[in-house]
Amino acid sequence: MIQASPALAGLLPDLRRRVLVMGILNVTPDSFSDGGLFVGEAEACAQADRLVAEGAAIVDVGGESTRPGHTPVPAEEEQARVVPVIRAIAPRVGAPVSIDTYKASTAEAALAAGARIVNDVWGLQREPDIAHVAADHGAPVIVMHNRETIDPGLDIVADMLRFFERSLGIARKAGIPDGDIVLDPGIGFGKSWEQHLDALRRLPEIRALGFPLLVGVSRKSLLGRLHDRETRPADRLYGSLASHTLAATLGADIVRVHDVAAHVDAMRVVDAVMRGRR
Repeated sequence: MIQASPALAGLLPDLRRRVLVMGILNVTPDSFSDGGLFVGEAEACAQADRLVAEGAAIVDVGGESTRPGHTPVPAEEEQARVVPVIRAIAPRVGAPVSIDTYKASTAEAALAAGARIVNDVWGLQREPDIAHVAADHGAPVIVMHNRETIDPGLDIVADMLRFFERSLGIARKAGIPDGDIVLDPGIGFGKSWEQHLDALRRLPEIRALGFPLLVGVSRKSLLGRLHDRETRPADRLYGSLASHTLAATLGADIVRVHDVAAHVDAMRVVDAVMRGRR
């Protein structure tokens, strides 16, 4: 098992001792669940305060929706959304802020504004310079699996292993220590419905690489498909809790969620049963 580097261990000292909850803060007009709710700086700051008060160990700030069918935004617009919010919340929330982006220039601006972690939904592969940005700032990275197209016949975990091998090569070449890397199977991205379930079921195969794992299924449409009724994203709390509880029992170290308080309670149960912690 790869040991966290001083940078990651300093930011998240309880990583691997208990399941950590990452709170989602989308400062976007079009995210699938909370688009438009926190686009104002005051609203975003209040939500960041709320997430941490409920127990979030990380606040993940995103300025571009990555929902299916989203419209990409220029880096300048993304930065105009996230930088003022990060600058405002980083000194006050008492938890590290991560920037959810695949753009190197946005990562640079966010880290300069006070973000401490880079969360890349393209696993450092869309803009490989983002790895150098993270290394220059001593920032840990979250490397998420993604695909341009869905191939239902693909062994999705084998594809993840190949993808992560490429991502790890980029990270190491840039000088990011293995101990500053977290892997994310990318539930909801570039996969068929069955592949999402297979990826969750086979988390131990990704865990075997030795890196901490982050899983994010919060309110996603695959949960709605499992319900026997039509649901809005905000109505998918129970499915989110079930998915993240399952993921935590299979090896996830961090869960990325909208509903922090409920997940903190659920992860305490997992920690008590699986890790002997109260």
